Amino acid sequence: MRVLVATDAWRPQVNGVVRSLEQMIAAAPGFGITAQALTPEGFHQVGLPSYPDIRLALATRRALAARIADFAPDHIHIATEGPIGWLTRAVCLAQKRPFTTSYHTRFPQYIAARWPIPESWSYRLLRRFHGPAAAVMVSTATVEEELRQHGFEKLVRWGRGVDVGLFHPRPQSLLDLPRPIFLYVGRVAVEKNVEAFLSLKLPGSKVVVGDGPARGDLERAFPEACFLGLKEGEELAGIYASSDVFVFPSLTDTFGIVLLEAAASGLPVAAFPVQGPRDVFAGSGAAVLDEDLRSAAMKALRVPREACLDLAARHSWAASAAQFYGHIRRVAREAGYLPREPEAATTTALTAFASGRGGEGRGQPRHLTA
Repeated sequence: MRVLVATDAWRPQVNGVVRSLEQMIAAAPGFGITAQALTPEGFHQVGLPSYPDIRLALATRRALAARIADFAPDHIHIATEGPIGWLTRAVCLAQKRPFTTSYHTRFPQYIAARWPIPESWSYRLLRRFHGPAAAVMVSTATVEEELRQHGFEKLVRWGRGVDVGLFHPRPQSLLDLPRPIFLYVGRVAVEKNVEAFLSLKLPGSKVVVGDGPARGDLERAFPEACFLGLKEGEELAGIYASSDVFVFPSLTDTFGIVLLEAAASGLPVAAFPVQGPRDVFAGSGAAVLDEDLRSAAMKALRVPREACLDLAARHSWAASAAQFYGHIRRVAREAGYLPREPEAATTTALTAFASGRGGEGRGQPRHLTA
């Protein structure tokens, strides 16, 4: 089976959407699937207004259809609602080809935080985008219920994971700063509410890892905080493990992969009691959720790190990939692109992969370019 993942979010962007899709493409061989990403690479691009680091493809439907035809996929998954997503959707509809989509970002809330555009207008546009999909993948029960209330249909669950081989406790600290160290990792942008973290009166040190359009203003407003910029791989994992509390000030994230990365590093989380943190940490004891973020941060210092590690152990990328490709195979079978498999054989294959016998993390993500 050949699966094409159409996405506007791709390298050099570093965020949860890109990380999730890279993991899914890398996991594809474990399911006997060849997967590639159709990205803005190779097209002329422009920066998103007010967020120039995010590049939007200036593609044509004909050029996009040619790339799709070159790969000849059995199934197309549309991951984002940008130009690549809309054009791919148009090609699928013209060819009467079933497709799936995913809802990663609460764009109505993000857009309302930047421009005076009512959330109802954004939801109307998103319903139009996702409406023809054979399945719309969402990360949590809270997101699913929110979208149902706004008229979305055919919603299915696709959870996220964490690489515990990379993110784990480490004996030595990379940060020579006064303790306790309170850490934020993510985009430094208005919708992430980073200022709420930096404004807290906390002992020790505040560390911000990441980049974005608000970084310059926040560095000037909070000179006592330590801004480390964009970090990845071993260095990022070491910074997590060197900290004492992860502070997650966002009010709008649908999930927050950084929450799992923190937990896998043995790092307790302080956050507002909103969707995302509520779904990830429900009943785990690995986080403190409070409307008073300072109180949550101070109480999180007393959270046992074993609770964090236990939570992370329940969220593997292998299990996430089993859900993702399980939905895709079902849609492809119903559309006649795949022969119907015996239920027992399908269940056995997915269970084997989710338990780690399918080669989690094998291979490197591939993408389609001009």
